[in-house]
Amino acid sequence: MAARRRRRRLKKKTRRQLQGWGAVVALTAALWVAGHWSLVWPVLVALLAAAVVGGAGWALLRAHRLAVGQDRVWRAQEEARARELSMAEVDALSWQEFETYVAELCRRDGCREVVVSGKSGDLGADVVGYLADGRKLVVQVKKYAAQRSVGSQDMQQFVGTARLEHGADVALFVTTCRTFTKAALGLALRQDIVALHRDLLGAWVKGAHLETLIPLNGRGGGSRRQAPPS
Repeated sequence: MAARRRRRRLKKKTRRQLQGWGAVVALTAALWVAGHWSLVWPVLVALLAAAVVGGAGWALLRAHRLAVGQDRVWRAQEEARARELSMAEVDALSWQEFETYVAELCRRDGCREVVVSGKSGDLGADVVGYLADGRKLVVQVKKYAAQRSVGSQDMQQFVGTARLEHGADVALFVTTCRTFTKAALGLALRQDIVALHRDLLGAWVKGAHLETLIPLNGRGGGSRRQAPPS
């Protein structure tokens, strides 16, 4: 108990000494500033001005970044709405009309000798033609509901016929639904099948060139594989 009281007294004494020295330092600084005010005030004003300018600059930079971010989000939303508006017309097509429409998109982007099968039993080649650089293009077209996914069975059938049966240099799977299943997309990437889901199709409908969409593939971010040589 006695040792504890001694420690408390020592702490109080130390605190009083620190407070006393602090007061002495503060008084000394105040006296020095008072005696050298003509030298001190320009520095204080400069520091205050720098703080104000820096704060204003930081606020403007933050506001700019926020505005840029909001604008980027708004543009993405507007592009998505525009794609959906264009896709509304596509959704109204029959599956035969959709095949013909995809063929017209190919012709628009410079494909030659584009032919539409327009019948069952075509072994996955709904549209066949040649890209502007001469590569053979084989397109499988599936008009599905937007909320549906393309499964691995559809993709397996196309993989099995696109090159073996039709000699495709570029094999394109186009669908009106939003996604491919993980298994279907994985198969497409491994077998160099270009998977165009609803969003990429919407971009194509809105004017994106087929050559710019081919590298993107089903994820929208592209495949690690290199594009086939021309």
